[in-house]
Amino acid sequence: MKKAILLFSFLFSVSFVFAQTSVWQNGYTKKNGTYVKGHYKTKSNGTNWDNYSTKGNTNPYTGKSGTKARDYSGNSKATHTGPRGGRYYINSNGNKTYVPKQ
Repeated sequence: MKKAILLFSFLFSVSFVFAQTSVWQNGYTKKNGTYVKGHYKTKSNGTNWDNYSTKGNTNPYTGKSGTKARDYSGNSKATHTGPRGGRYYINSNGNKTYVPKQ
């Protein structure tokens, strides 16, 4: 009985965490006419480090691994925007390291 209560508590906690970080995106049509089906996505928070589509992350609903490069907005390094719109940060050698576009 003790194991069943612990298992239920663990499963409830995990489902609560997913509920807090995921939101349902209704289906929509893009400007080019392509229809995108409704799906779960991570809540917007100004970084892509925790998005399902980012490298190193896996979508718990589909099992697919992310393919997009991480941006550095979730990093402790301050990012800057260059005169032509490129984003970069200053690495430990004092050089500019450009951030990949999302």
